[in-house]
Order: sequence, then structure tokens, then C-alpha cells
Amino acid sequence: MAISLLHSLYYLTTFTNNLLGLASILVASMIYLTRRKNTTVRLLDYACYKPPPSYRAPTSMFVEHLEHEHELDQQSVDFQVKILEKSGFGEETSVPPALARLPIDKSIPFSIDETQTVVFTAVETLLHKSNTNPRNIDILITNSSMFCPTPSLSALIVNKFKMRSNIMSFNLSGMGCSAGIVSLGLAKDLLKVHRNSLALIVSSEAMNLNWYTGKNRSMLLTNCLFRLGGAAILMSSRDQDKERAKYSLQHLERTHKGQDNKSYSCIIQEVDQDNKVGVSISKNTVSVAGEALRANMAVLGPRVLPLKEQLTYALFLMMKKTYIPKFRNAFEHFCIHPGGRAVISAIQKSLGMEEGDVEASRMTLHRFGNTSSSSIWYELSYIEAKGKMRKGDRVWQLAVGSGFKCNSAVWKCLCDVQRGDETNVWSDRIHSYPVEIAETINIL
Repeated sequence: MAISLLHSLYYLTTFTNNLLGLASILVASMIYLTRRKNTTVRLLDYACYKPPPSYRAPTSMFVEHLEHEHELDQQSVDFQVKILEKSGFGEETSVPPALARLPIDKSIPFSIDETQTVVFTAVETLLHKSNTNPRNIDILITNSSMFCPTPSLSALIVNKFKMRSNIMSFNLSGMGCSAGIVSLGLAKDLLKVHRNSLALIVSSEAMNLNWYTGKNRSMLLTNCLFRLGGAAILMSSRDQDKERAKYSLQHLERTHKGQDNKSYSCIIQEVDQDNKVGVSISKNTVSVAGEALRANMAVLGPRVLPLKEQLTYALFLMMKKTYIPKFRNAFEHFCIHPGGRAVISAIQKSLGMEEGDVEASRMTLHRFGNTSSSSIWYELSYIEAKGKMRKGDRVWQLAVGSGFKCNSAVWKCLCDVQRGDETNVWSDRIHSYPVEIAETINIL
């Protein structure tokens, strides 16, 4: 009987220990998941690349290079001139030196030189202004759609700044102008998993090898709209950075319409009436872009819109009527990707925005052109340089890109951003903006 009692006590003790062990695992898992969910991802600072004056490509010079490009026929030259006349560009957009030569020189060495110039300058500026040691960076993410060399761009940065051998590095390519927010999403997920970490994002696009000399007008369009630029962004999940961070990431939503065959249709359709060369966005592209934007807003809206706006939207939906939610009630600032004058106007109309809401987008397009995935950071720089950013303000970064993708990032400002930052790319010209932009300019 004594032995049976001992056996019972033994089994009871074992069961209790197992139960306590299981309970400990469950509690630890709950604590981990809760902490992971509540991890705040912050933006410490960012820096945009500012091309030197010698890189400027005034429209007259750009047209001269088109006319001396022997691989382009006259119709292709005329088409690009018409695009430039309605582009909304000013006289300060820039191209790399290799594209300013006569004749234009395309090569991988020139693309590497262009990328190094843009990326290294932006990262150096960011590390200096944020007082960050490169060896303290835990995560590195680079994105460049068209130029993807081996070794990768991320390896290029690791080598230049002598970062740690155990750094988590990622190189994203082929995702168009919306890749910057894709990089933000990857950084956010990694920072939540790897708490107390620093992440560096570098968004750029090399122009050199992308110069097109054929007759496909959809591809000729890229010669006219894209310009030199890049940005470096430093994000953190470290508690110690709470006091020095500029923004906290509130929401990030990505919408991909790649399953729709219309997403692969031609970007433009040619118009040639009465010997006049023109361009218009294809109906399929407009349709897919609109669907992607609406799908993105449908997910983002309930998270950011006031309850009144949500109820009004739901009511109109039940009545099968169209209602555009007033996103101006949810955000103080907007950074809409300046993919082109028509892109800005289309999004402005779709969202019922006022002209002041797209000022940063139009002025960025005017001065810097479309710098692909880095454009939204030039816009945020514009808002800061104007002294409009205040503690508690909410910012909506909206990017569209090939695929077709529509991505959103929502930030909340954590401090009053002071004017007068000399590292801001707008610091030398902000007093001159905004400027009037003519619908059409006569180049020839």
C-alpha cells in the first residue's frame, strides 16, 4: 500500500510539473506575441540625394540630346518632345553624367558609378545627421527596379560602410515605383520579430541602362519621366530611440492586382490626329489603377477614417451610390507618388483632394521629376522644409507601381519638425516654392 501511495505521489508530481511547464510555455508565448504586436516601429530620420548643379538637364539640353541620338527616328523624337512639354518638369531635374554626353553612353560601369554616387551620398548624409555608427545597423534593405548587379546593391553598401558580417541584408528588384513602401513593409515585419534593432532602407533607381532608343512609345515615355534621385531611411524598434524619433509607423497596406490580366496592358495608347502627336493613358490601365486604389482605400479607410465617415460610406454602399470618403479628415499631409502630371491629377480627383493637398507632389515633380521609389521622401522633405509638420500630424504616403500595385504607409509625427535643416534637399530653394506650373510649355 505504501508503494502504491508513492507511485501515486510520483505520477501526481510528474503531472503537476508537466502542467506547470506547459503553463509556463503558454504564458511565455502570450507575452512574446503581445510584445511583438505592441512593438512600435519608428522612423529616426531619412535623407534624399541632391544632385549637383552640373547634373541638371534643362529641357532644351534634353531635346538636343534626343536630336543627336541617331538610333531615334524623327517621330520618336517628336513624341518625346510633346511629352516633355506637358510633363510639369522645371529646369532643375537631373540625369547622370553618362546621359548628358553626346552621344549618350550606356554601360554597366557607368550604372555602377551612378548608383554609388546616389546611394553612398544619401547613406552618408543620413548616418551623419542621425549620428549612427554603420556597425550598429542590424537590417539592410535596398530596392532598385531595373538595375540589379551581382554583387548586389546591398553588398555594395555593406562593403563601403564596413557593416557587420551578421547583418541581415535584402535586395529587392523589379517592383516599380511602389517598391519603397514594399521595403518599409519588410523592415516593419523584421523589426517586430527582431526587437531592439535598427533597419536601413535605401531606395534608388539607376537611369543609365534604361535609356530606350526603339519605337515603342510606352517605353519611350520612360525616357521623359524618370530622373536621378534616391533616399536612405533609418527605422528602429529600439526603446532607447523613442525620444529622438521623428515619426512612428501607424499603418501599412499593400494592394496587388497582378492576378488581373489587364494589369499587363500597355501603359499608353498613341494618338495621332491631324498630324499631331499625343499620348493618353489606356482605358485598361486607368481601370486597373482605379481598382487598386479603391481596394487599398477599402482596407485602409476603416483604420484611419473617423467613425462618421465610415458610417456615411457604408450607407452609400448599401444604397449602391458612389461616395468618396473625406481622407482630409484623417490626414494633415499627403505624399502622392509623382508618377506624372496625369497620375497626380487622377489621384487628386479620385480622392476629392484640394490643390494644396497635392502641392508637395506637384512641386517634387517640377524640381526633381519622377525619381521612382524615392519620390515620396522628396515630398515629405518639401512638407518639412515648409515648416508645416507639427507634433501629432498624420502623413499618408501613397505609391503606385507596375504589377499593378498600390501601397500606403501612414505615419504620425512625434515632434515639431524645425525648418532650417541644411541637409534637407529643399533648403536652398524652398523660399521659391510653390511655383505656377504651365499646362504646356513650348520647347521648339
